[in-house]
Amino acid sequence: MQNSKAIPEQLSEFLSENKLWSLKEDKLHQEFIFRDFITAFGFMTQMALIAESLNHHPEWSNKYNHVVVNLTTHDCNGIS
Repeated sequence: MQNSKAIPEQLSEFLSENKLWSLKEDKLHQEFIFRDFITAFGFMTQMALIAESLNHHPEWSNKYNHVVVNLTTHDCNGIS
């Protein structure tokens, strides 16, 4: 099943309803700060299980208690 690329109006609506997300380099972007490394890593572990079940994998990084998430859909070369 191929995902359809979101149109600008869909992205605008999503961003207006989800204020913690932004667009950065044509990807949905959010940074999370946790109390410590274990909590940050636990978040990533839980999200990895969900992402795998959806076959929709984030671009992300972790440094101590800081997790940066960027979302794009490679199948449609944009955000779906």
